[in-house]
This record gives sequence, structure tokens and C-alpha cells, in this order.
Amino acid sequence: MTVIEPSEGKAGTVPAPIAVALDAPDLETAARWATLVTPHVSTVKVGLELYLRYGPEVVASVRGASGVKIFLDLKLHDIPATVAGATRAVARTAPAYLTVHAAGGAQMVEAAVEAADETGPETKITAVTVLTSLSEPDLAAIGLAGPASEAARRLAGLSVEAGARAIVCSAHEVAAIRSEVGPEITLITPGVRPSGSDSQDQARVATPEEALKAGADLLVIGRPITRAADPGAAAAAIAAALRRS
Repeated sequence: MTVIEPSEGKAGTVPAPIAVALDAPDLETAARWATLVTPHVSTVKVGLELYLRYGPEVVASVRGASGVKIFLDLKLHDIPATVAGATRAVARTAPAYLTVHAAGGAQMVEAAVEAADETGPETKITAVTVLTSLSEPDLAAIGLAGPASEAARRLAGLSVEAGARAIVCSAHEVAAIRSEVGPEITLITPGVRPSGSDSQDQARVATPEEALKAGADLLVIGRPITRAADPGAAAAAIAAALRRS
């Protein structure tokens, strides 16, 4: 398993391997959430909607002075030349992770990797396998041979061979993908919900403890933290639970 080495948080505690999804309505809210959670988590995630609205400014705002890792979740998916150009443009913001869709194919993933290496070698091109919002019937409807675990394993293997250094998959596929790609690849799991939380629009979910036990390196958690009355306290509670487990 890849070892995440975040900087120390308050009182010398190591921030938990959590990427808080900052799906905020505006830049000010995103920056406020980031400030509240960064003492407790290693990473914050900026998604497509927020980036399209504010561009590189949002990365600078949520990073602030903390140096928290940025997960830029744009899920690029186009012809290789276009994805390479887009990667060069956004890699200047120095995200730790930048997502592309594995379904774009090996040449597209390779183009993104080469572009990131030229512009920001600290950025890990991160291939998204099967969206956690998709169920088995959804996969069948779009013509992707399943089951989900097998589809994700194939896409992960293809992406790593093309140079991707991180993979996004649900906790249900982590074990199969780990055996496929080996211990050096960072496995990131969305669809993580603390016990008792509403699954909302996610079809393949797991608790934080289940995801880590399965072998995930970084857990993406959004609304259970950001929709809480106190996002900082919610992040601290989940981080503490992970340390206990």
C-alpha cells in the first residue's frame, strides 16, 4: 500500500488520509471550509463546477498558507492532444492529483502523463475507473462490460501501464485493483460515508474504516463533512475515528 506522508496538523497530530470534497456554491465558502478542515485532513478536492467558475484562483484560495494537498478533480476526457493541452494549463497550479477518465484510453492517459511531467512533475495523473454513482444496471446500459469490479480492474491496469500514478475506484474494487497494479500506486476511493450517513447519489459506498481496511490510500468525503453544522468538528471526528481503528 502506498504510504501517504502529509504534514503534521495541530498539536503534532498527522492529518488523516482524507480528501474533503469542496463542492461549495462560491469561492468564499470553499476557502472557509478548507480553512476549517485542513488541520485534520491531508487533502482538499476541487471539482469541475468550482474550477470552471473561478479557475486557478480557487486552487490558490483553498490552498492558502497551509500547504494542504490539492486534488483537482476535473475528469478530463477528450482526444489525446486536447487532454495534453488541458493538463499543461492546469498543472501550473501544482495539484497533487489531477483526474482523467481511464475510459479515454491508454493514449489519452499517456498524453496527460507526459504533459504533467513537462509542466508540474509533482502532479500525479489520476485515472478514474468506474464512477461510484454507477450501478451494475447502469454499466450494462452504457455498454461497459461488468461487473463493476472487473471493469474497474481492467481500466486501472490500462491506466497504470500508460503511466498513471493514482487510481480512483470505489472501496468495493480496491482489493482487486491493488492486486492488479501493485503497492506503489495511490488508490483513492470516493463514495465514502460514515456509518449512518445518507448515500445520496452514490451507488457503491463504504464507511471510512471499511475503505482503509480494504486497502485505500486516500478517502474522498464531501457532504458528511461540508454539510455538517461545524465542518471542522466533523472532519476532526472522522479523523479521530480512523486513528482509533
